[in-house]
Parts: sequence; C-alpha cells; structure tokens
Amino acid sequence: MAQRKATLGSHWMSVTDVLGRLQQARDNRQAQQRLLTSLNQQVEQRRTELERSLADLPEHERTNIINRTVAGTRAEMRKSSNDTRTAHLRQAGKVHSEVAGAKALYGSSVQMLVRHSLGSERRSRILEQIAESGPAELAGLAELAAATRDVELGAALCSRISRLMPSERPFAAQELADVLVGDEHRKVAAAFLEIERLTEEAAHDDTSFGRNGRDPVRSLQIARMKQAEAAVGGDLSELDDEEVTA
Repeated sequence: MAQRKATLGSHWMSVTDVLGRLQQARDNRQAQQRLLTSLNQQVEQRRTELERSLADLPEHERTNIINRTVAGTRAEMRKSSNDTRTAHLRQAGKVHSEVAGAKALYGSSVQMLVRHSLGSERRSRILEQIAESGPAELAGLAELAAATRDVELGAALCSRISRLMPSERPFAAQELADVLVGDEHRKVAAAFLEIERLTEEAAHDDTSFGRNGRDPVRSLQIARMKQAEAAVGGDLSELDDEEVTA
C-alpha cells in the first residue's frame, strides 16, 4: 500500500463549520433560484403577451418577431440583474473555496478518529497502559471501545496498532473508526459533495438563463454529482429540519 503523504496547505474547519457553510450554500442557492425563476417568468409573460397581440400575423412572421423580441427582453433582464446574479455566484464560489481548503482533513473516518482528543490526559494515560498490550488484549479493548462508543479509547488503540506490522494487527482501524465516527464522517463527506454540486448548479443555471437553454453535458455532470452524494449516505436531515422550520 502506498504511503499517504500529508497535504499541508489545508486549513482547519470543524464538522460544525462545514455544515454551517453548507447551510450558507443552500440559502444562497435558494435565493438564486427564486431570482432566476422570477426572471424567467417575466420573460415567458412577455412571450405570452406577444403571442396574444400578434395572433393575426402569419405563423412564420409571428414566430420570428416573438423570438427576436423575447431574446431582446432576456438580454435586457440579464443586464439589469447582473449585479445580483454575480453576487450569488461569488457567494457560491466563496463557500466552495473555504471548504475546499479543509476537505483533505476529512479523507477518512480513521483520519478523524486518530486526531480525536489528541493531547488529552486520558488518551495519554490509555496509551501508556496499552503500550505493552498484546494482540488479544488489544482486540478485547477494541471490542469494548466499539460497544461503549468510547472514541478516546478507540483513538488510542488506533495509534497503538499503527506501530504493529499489518499482519499482527488484531483489528482493522477502518472498521473501528467506522463504528465510532463513521456517521460523522459520512455526514461531512456528504456536505462537501453537496457544496460542490450547489456551486456547479449555480453556475449552470446562471449561464442557462442567458442562453435560454441548458447544457446537457453539465446537466449530466450534476446528475452524477447527486448520485455520488447519495452513495455516501451521510445523514443531513438535521439541516433539512432547520430549513423546514426556518
């Protein structure tokens, strides 16, 4: 197995920080959607008015006039809304940039577990007590940590077995980490993915408004991003509940 190399350009964000940024991204995206929906409705209203007023013209002539006029209306509305639309895009980019710098710190549940309670007195005492423990004792303690959801004990055990040869390790650090912090890791991983998708959706919708049509390639990319979020399985219902009650 290739040795993992540290990513030293990261900056720290707690899980709470990441989820807070996700809420900001959602709020910004919803505001953008309301704006673009309103603009599109005004464009379609203009189209309806033209169709009604030009009903007596031949179909080909009527269609040409309507298409040119609607295109001009859309261009005018795009220009008049430019500052607001740009503000939404900048906010989306800002949130994405902030969390991107912390993503490397949440690469796996093991990574999250081993830094838990780092430097705490209890973890230091546990490490001293298990320094000479053999495989059988370490296995039993891992079972205890999993059963009691003792994250500090689990972190100390993962540190201890990292000094053993892989063939000598009585349990897999990944399995223990998944029991102890797996739900939290899946939650933050899902948050990172959703922020990326919301950023892409914001850019795509803004461009689509100007073109009066959606890019099928980008639409497919966004659909795949949604699939990736679903595959992670992170439970973000707490944020969903906050949106409902807001």
